[in-house]
Amino acid sequence: MNSSATQKLAIQKIETSKIGQVDFSNLTFGSTFSDHMFECDYKDGAWQNPTIRPYGPLTISPAAKVFHYGQAVFEGMKAYKDDNGKVWLFRPEENFKRINKSSTRMAIPEFPKDIFFEALTTLVKMDREWVKPGLGNSLYIRPFVMATQVGVSASPSTEYKFMILMSPAQAYYTGDVKVVIAEHYSRSANGGVGAAKAAGNYGAQFFPTNLAREKGFQQVIWTDASKHEYLEEAGTMNVFFRVNDTLLTAPISDRILDGVTRKSVIALAKRDNVAVEERPVLVSEIVEAAKNGSLKEIFGAGTAAVISPVSAFSYKETVYDLEKQEDGYAARFKKELMDIQYNRGEDPFGWRYEVL
Repeated sequence: MNSSATQKLAIQKIETSKIGQVDFSNLTFGSTFSDHMFECDYKDGAWQNPTIRPYGPLTISPAAKVFHYGQAVFEGMKAYKDDNGKVWLFRPEENFKRINKSSTRMAIPEFPKDIFFEALTTLVKMDREWVKPGLGNSLYIRPFVMATQVGVSASPSTEYKFMILMSPAQAYYTGDVKVVIAEHYSRSANGGVGAAKAAGNYGAQFFPTNLAREKGFQQVIWTDASKHEYLEEAGTMNVFFRVNDTLLTAPISDRILDGVTRKSVIALAKRDNVAVEERPVLVSEIVEAAKNGSLKEIFGAGTAAVISPVSAFSYKETVYDLEKQEDGYAARFKKELMDIQYNRGEDPFGWRYEVL
């Protein structure tokens, strides 16, 4: 499909900012939104009318195909403000590539790169006062696209809406988490959409996660769909295991998301001469490592939480506690990542993207 955009970016500014009504010291993740949003429609084979306008509700038909066949994908990224007031993005090119990869898998037309970056940077510049300085503070950015064609026939939509919303955020998790290793439920399967950030992937996780929470755990470490022998992701994050001084993580596949934080952790580990193995990780080997003391850490890696340490895991009704590591990889890589994101340290990889 032709996915070119046919018009220049139009801007409609808010009359009065609502920023003064927001308590930035008491934010609930993803529930408060900045003054403006971006939207662009796909019709007649082209992306049209790219517009930044005041944040507000949409009017959409109940017969829009997104509600019936789940054609929707999204991304998660952040803007950070350094101590000098400069605003930065972190590896936005990766998020752009991935939302188009996800779109392709869901039969959604790709979005043009020039319009994406113009809209993204313009939006962040307009709402830069919503990006608060200080470690842990950020502006969470949610690009997404959904099918808007009216009709309930089981076929790909011919019309779509691409949007970007922004939400001020603090730390996603405030402490270590306890997890359950899945024995029955799976996040994805071979040939499925696990490698795409498809909306339905996350909706399907809520029920088994609720079951885990009823038992006192916050998240689920997902296992493969065929035999539940291999560890894949943790909640909505990629997952790492430190056995002795080696870092293990599942390889990217059509079941596992190619996480931006994941690949950044791997790059940092290799730079720091930490052994990393991207390979299938057996449940049995991690349980055995927990029993013999060689399992030092488990942590999730993702945009919202950055890095989330695991303090204990449960498998077959047995709970395995992990001792707090004084020289923990989770804390080390989180600091190294945040030093780059907040412009507090060198960026040898060229990951920072200044919003001028």
